[in-house]
This record gives sequence, C-alpha cells and structure tokens, in this order.
Amino acid sequence: MTRGGQHKNRDMETERKCIVTGEVQPVSGLIRFVVGPDNQVYPDVMEKLPGRGMWVSATRSALEQAGKGHFSRSAKAPVTVPEGLADDVERQLVRRVTDLIALARKGGYAIGGFEKVKDWLAGGERVRVLLQASDGSARGKTKLWTPEGARYFDCLTADELGLAFGRQSVIHGALAYGGLSDRVVEEAAKLKSMRITDGGNSATGKEKVAR
Repeated sequence: MTRGGQHKNRDMETERKCIVTGEVQPVSGLIRFVVGPDNQVYPDVMEKLPGRGMWVSATRSALEQAGKGHFSRSAKAPVTVPEGLADDVERQLVRRVTDLIALARKGGYAIGGFEKVKDWLAGGERVRVLLQASDGSARGKTKLWTPEGARYFDCLTADELGLAFGRQSVIHGALAYGGLSDRVVEEAAKLKSMRITDGGNSATGKEKVAR
C-alpha cells in the first residue's frame, strides 16, 4: 500500500483491522476512512486520500456502529461523523462500480443486453462476471447462466447498469476476463455486502444515483 492508500500490488493484498469488529481481513472487504482538517470523517472509496486510514467492514451495520464512538477511538480525538454516512458510501460504491464497468465496456471487455450476453455464454467466451439487474424479471434472468469459475452480481438496478452501458436501463451484462474485471469484482462485492439487509435481502433501488 503506497502513501495515501493507493494500491501497489493487488495480488499481494494488504490486510487491515476493522475498527468495529476487530477482525483482520484483506482490504478488499473494507472501506477506508480518513479524518479531514475539519475533524470530520470522510469515506475514501478510491483509497487515495492522504492521512491515516481507518478501516471498516463493508457492511451497513458496521458503518452505522462505527459512528457510535469507534471513529473517535481510532482517531484518538473527537471527530464529526456526518449524517447518512452509510448512504454516502453506498452511493460512492455504485458510482465506482458503474464507472469501472463503463471503462471495461470502452475497452471491449464488457457487453450489455440479453442477446449479446447469451451469445457470449453460448459461444464459449471467457466470461468473468455475469451482471443482472436486481429489479429485472426473475424469469428472464434464469435464462442465462454463470459459467464455472465466474462471478455473479445482482447488486445494481436496471437504471444503474444502464449508466454503466450508456443506456436508460440494462438488465443483463457480462465482463470478460482481463481489463478491469478483477476490480469490478472487488468493488461489486463491497456494494453487494453494503446492500444486504439484516434479513439477507437486497436493499437496492432505494434512490437514484446522481452522476
């Protein structure tokens, strides 16, 4: 990990301790926070902000607990935790995932649309990630399959997937191996974790994400 939290080598992943649970885990399952000059806590989803990082498990419950004294204890000083911090982190993760998918699409590593995804799967393309909208038709989604060894994510709404593919809405998408697919997997896993409620259900689609 370089100064400011930038990744030097994702293959030799650094581990950090969650300030809430005390669990040591790879940073791919954590959200980084820093304290600004105004003593306010800021999420650092991109892991680039300067300062000592405070790491919290990428779950809504952990983030809500972090604001109840854990940030101040970790910073060893009183800090201000803005209201709606968990919602802000979720919005930033949505933006991060959709931006990565958009970049992968521009590089030829991602496609959207049922027929295109089906052709990729049927044609033996090396699909790394199958993406399906959380609010898409359950019947339609069962017509596609996740290849062995690939990852499946349904943590984005049709509107959010649409942002990634430059359309109004998208239900089905896929990413090939290579390019930014590993980063999409990492960030999408965080978003999925953030959007799982205590009952194990997805909480996607609560609001539209500003671009």
